[in-house]
Amino acid sequence: MSDSHRLIVAITGASGSIYGVRVLQLLRQVGIEAHLVLSKWGARTLVHETPFSVKDVQALAHTVYHANDEGAAISSGSFRTRGMLVAPCSARSLASIAHGLGDSLVHRAADVVLKERRRLVLAVREAPLSDIHLENMLRLSRMGVVICPPVPAFYTGPTTIDDLVTYTAIRLLDQFDIQVDAPRWKGEMGF
Repeated sequence: MSDSHRLIVAITGASGSIYGVRVLQLLRQVGIEAHLVLSKWGARTLVHETPFSVKDVQALAHTVYHANDEGAAISSGSFRTRGMLVAPCSARSLASIAHGLGDSLVHRAADVVLKERRRLVLAVREAPLSDIHLENMLRLSRMGVVICPPVPAFYTGPTTIDDLVTYTAIRLLDQFDIQVDAPRWKGEMGF
């Protein structure tokens, strides 16, 4: 499989694990291999916040890695991918990635993506933001990381939470040039 058909997806312990789930569902629809890492706290949050089990979510991925398996394929730059998305990205993962702490597979894989100059997108899910969060985001942004918090848009006329989640997941995939059919802004506004 070519690197353009592989995307690493990490789900960490921040609220909003549904964003990672929806991304996995969309990747399956468009034929992109999802290489999933679900952190321990990501799994706990997933079960708490959604109707999905860990096995349900793992079944959406092409390959699943244990969060502590730092010898996994995605921990090496020789395993080529399109990049990595962390959705949601906890403040702890943000800090670990910003400071090169490879203490889990999520953080190690992000470090590899950075060193290989591939696309890294973090859906940072924290509010309010402290100076530490903002400094970590700025540090990573200066390295080329895309900081893309899951912020809903209302110009598409969403009527359900599912609409908002899907819109955000599509915008996250846009950062990797992965095309998913979706309502787009057309520059038209009624008065």
